[in-house]
Amino acid sequence: MRFLMMHRLDERAPEAWNPSQEFMEKLGAFIQDSMEKGILITAEGVHPSERGALVRKARSGGITAIDGPFTEVKEVIGGFALLNFDDRAQAVEYAKRYADLFDDVEVEVRQVAEAEDFPA
Repeated sequence: MRFLMMHRLDERAPEAWNPSQEFMEKLGAFIQDSMEKGILITAEGVHPSERGALVRKARSGGITAIDGPFTEVKEVIGGFALLNFDDRAQAVEYAKRYADLFDDVEVEVRQVAEAEDFPA
């Protein structure tokens, strides 16, 4: 089963967006280990919301686009990984190990919907 893991960072914490060399080395080793175990499909970090946009479509049909930063939110997605696990429990245990690399982070784990999850 594939799982999407997204980590959220405090948008207002400059250190969250400027990781130390020590952190990058720990993260690199963690990613390398995940690749060697064959569980990692892809993993990427993203820029702060000031370099992003939010597009919304209302039921009325109107579409709006708002440039970042998104001042109404404190935590934003700082990166994501797509991984293979046998079950949710394995994904959660992996997310705990991943979260332990950070000082302050929230990691959301979501199973990816596959074609067989939907009725024929």
